[in-house]
Amino acid sequence: MKTKLSAILLLLTCLASFSYAQSRASGSSYRTAAGLRVDLGDGSTGVGFNVKHHFTQTGAVDASLLFFEGDVVGLEAEYEYTAPIPNAPGLKWYAGLGPQILFGDNDTGIAIRPVAGLEYKIPNVPLNFGFDWRPMFLVSPDTDTQAARFGLSFRYAF
Repeated sequence: MKTKLSAILLLLTCLASFSYAQSRASGSSYRTAAGLRVDLGDGSTGVGFNVKHHFTQTGAVDASLLFFEGDVVGLEAEYEYTAPIPNAPGLKWYAGLGPQILFGDNDTGIAIRPVAGLEYKIPNVPLNFGFDWRPMFLVSPDTDTQAARFGLSFRYAF
């Protein structure tokens, strides 16, 4: 048991050291970040898993699995264009668009989610925070618009 615990601690130390070294080498940018998203505003609040991955310097995919009040689960992915804000290390703006599928009590909804926001990657620390405006345009089974929707993201960047 003591050997397994030592091996686990050694592995965690190596992973932490690698993450720290990688964040030092890349400054304030990152390739992938994973963590928590809160989707709130008009309607119910959703909380769940979030991953953002940069395929290019300006192109990223932001995907979430959210659990909303009333036993509704949402699966979404947006393509985002990102760009740094001059003279603000670690701060970027982004805008994008993507689908969301909502699964509820014997019902499935499809929505279009435009997104515009700001994200901040703490320089030399593997933490990333995002705040965005993400209106929801429900297109099926009924049509509805929820303009006052916002997202908060808290992610570990690597």
